[in-house]
Amino acid sequence: MAPAVVTRAAVPPAVAAVVCVVDDDVSVRTSLARLVASAGYVVQTFGSAADFLAREPSPGPCCVVLDVSMPGVTGLDLQRTLAGAVHRIPVVFITGHGTVPTSVAAMKAGAVDFLTKPCAGRELLEAIERAVARDRRDRDVETRAAEVRARIDTLTARERQVFALVVTGMLNKQIAAELGIVEKTVKVHRGRVMEKLRAGSFAELVRLSDRAGMAAARD
Repeated sequence: MAPAVVTRAAVPPAVAAVVCVVDDDVSVRTSLARLVASAGYVVQTFGSAADFLAREPSPGPCCVVLDVSMPGVTGLDLQRTLAGAVHRIPVVFITGHGTVPTSVAAMKAGAVDFLTKPCAGRELLEAIERAVARDRRDRDVETRAAEVRARIDTLTARERQVFALVVTGMLNKQIAAELGIVEKTVKVHRGRVMEKLRAGSFAELVRLSDRAGMAAARD
């Protein structure tokens, strides 16, 4: 497998976002890499979906500029694979063989944009900017959710039960009846939950629950 070609912009690596260009045409990869690097990004180029999937994941903001028609695993195939990952990397499609059904399928699957070759450099860079901004937001949400889940992991089994019922809006006496315990005990557990999760109100408990994905689990 050929190693990825990396083009570094003249900015600190810790600041620059990574843009992965996946295209089987070497001349296209080269021209796109130059354009994207000129905008201050770190660029990694790959000649196939397989090469891209074998890369080391980027620890910071990242997006993919992806060709649709490639031998073997196509761009749409790769998009579906990325959609099943724990962290979904935003995709910008760029293709010389686009069709309306293909573009519709790509956008429905969450692509940031679907551009036709040759596209204007500004148009592509604007799409990349939106993709990187989305990835920054997603990573921030994931980080905050992980922090909340870490707090939840400190709860005892009973405290978890009380927490799950409290955020549904149930009163203490209702929770007591549901769990077969006295209301005073519910109040004690509820206080410990508030303390461990560092929540100052019921509304904040609900926000923490939603942030950690507990609402989806309940549904």
